[in-house]
Amino acid sequence: MLSPEFNVSIYKDSIQALKAFKESPEAFDLVVTDMAMPGMTGDILARHLKACKKDIPVILCTGFSEKISQGTYHESDIDEFLMKPFSIAKFIGTVRKILDNRG
Repeated sequence: MLSPEFNVSIYKDSIQALKAFKESPEAFDLVVTDMAMPGMTGDILARHLKACKKDIPVILCTGFSEKISQGTYHESDIDEFLMKPFSIAKFIGTVRKILDNRG
């Protein structure tokens, strides 16, 4: 079985990521962000992304959970939540779950 191919875009801060997304939202199938991003937090970025493209799935990664947690992310614009540290298998499984459910 062939492995799926992904095109990945990496941005140094949330402002750059949001700008690129707004310029070409159809180019993105999934966004992975961290809670502690320069420019704006990951949950705020998710809110802006969903305002542009309401069905864009967002995975939020964090090493701390003062503002958002496993129990509260469902109330936000976050589709999946990963608490660091997490394994690559957990990350890949989360990405696969989101992409498989978009069908």
